[in-house]
Amino acid sequence: MYDFVVTSGGIGPTHDDITYASLAKSFDQGLVYHNETLARMEESGKHRTWVSKQSEEQRTARKRMALFPDAAEVIFVASDIWVPVVRLQGKLCIFPGIPTLFQKMLDNLKPFLPLPPEEKRPFRLQVFTALPESSIAPFLTGLQKRVQPEGIRIGSYPVLQKGVYVSLIGADRGRVHQLGVEVEKEVEGRVITEAEAEAKRQLGCQ
Repeated sequence: MYDFVVTSGGIGPTHDDITYASLAKSFDQGLVYHNETLARMEESGKHRTWVSKQSEEQRTARKRMALFPDAAEVIFVASDIWVPVVRLQGKLCIFPGIPTLFQKMLDNLKPFLPLPPEEKRPFRLQVFTALPESSIAPFLTGLQKRVQPEGIRIGSYPVLQKGVYVSLIGADRGRVHQLGVEVEKEVEGRVITEAEAEAKRQLGCQ
């Protein structure tokens, strides 16, 4: 069982873009052109000279990007993006593979997801340290063993030649903040703000 599954890529016009067809087969569905997606595609390309010069074969290849499983839900998450999120069985969401487009569409999909209220979601706190990951590994290993019974997860994510982001995730915000103070001291780091975390995430998507 799963709550939410995302696929990324394989929805373009070439022979190896087989995500829609593969998932249609997996869910025992046929493939149909989605008219609104075709209309949006045409609208987005009407000022591009190369579109009008395409051969019939090239236009057919382009239309493959609007050939979806016949029982899929088609969600347009932004007015300036003609590509929709295609969702199967309310849980499996199909995204393009271009990182910036993927991120923007994922962010805009949130209103369409059955997410719990903010206060009931797992809380994440991040600590940045300039120390190498190997230097903090023994402490993090011990910390994870200690807090695992509390349902708290510890992760580390190195940034080449810059340092390491230590992630603490748990349901109890107070406890996660308490552990953040301990981690700050042990790894000689600092808790980063939500704004810094968002800026880091956006930079990583470019």
